[in-house]
Amino acid sequence: MGDEHRYLTETLRGQLTRLERALSADVRLPEGSLPAWLRRTEGEQRLPVSLAVLTAIALQIVLPGKFALRPHLLLPLLEVALLVGLIAANPVRINRESGVLRIASLTMMAVISLANAVSAVLLVRNLVDGTAGDSAGALLATGAAIWGTNVIVFALWYWELDRGGPAARAKGGNPHPDFLFTQMTAPEVAPPNWEPTFLDYLYLSFTNATAFSPTDVMPLSRWAKMMMLAQSAVSIVAIALVISRAVNVVK
Repeated sequence: MGDEHRYLTETLRGQLTRLERALSADVRLPEGSLPAWLRRTEGEQRLPVSLAVLTAIALQIVLPGKFALRPHLLLPLLEVALLVGLIAANPVRINRESGVLRIASLTMMAVISLANAVSAVLLVRNLVDGTAGDSAGALLATGAAIWGTNVIVFALWYWELDRGGPAARAKGGNPHPDFLFTQMTAPEVAPPNWEPTFLDYLYLSFTNATAFSPTDVMPLSRWAKMMMLAQSAVSIVAIALVISRAVNVVK
């Protein structure tokens, strides 16, 4: 295991060294000499992340009113407006880097996070006060909606912040990843055009929310570690409280 770890580490270090030398010398490397996540690409598809955002918005809309920020539709409508603007700017592939677009994307994620945080706090408060309701099914559905939105929200943050965001990653200008995927440490078993896309970050978020710890994707930067820590803490509290209350209701 130690020899394999050293081999994978040296492989990744060699790839990063080659890219840094090329960038410092302004050398254009031959196509295919580096994995796709280290070189300029055409950018990832817009559709998967748009569907995820729409799912999060839908989950917020169907929440009972007592678990949502009032007025109920204010934040979801703002999220839709921001999403429409982002889609108009990058309708097919996310390859246009702009300060305004990045601010709009971060604002959309912050609004979704705020709405879901308020719902989570209201749910916890109602659970503690015993006013969350006497229907185990409704309680589990509400908890699942908030938990599912939480998974999507953290996936969006991981996706948007890793190496400067999707547009920056498409340019291949930052060789230092915030998250280390398996394909990065074992490029010989990955397709030559592999690079992390939103679905990879969604998988990262889901496994962290269920295992309460990293699985096969390792956080490298401090902000990534702290964000994964926060997500695990939120998931533990939400799952423990909702399930315990639902069990009490059934009994």
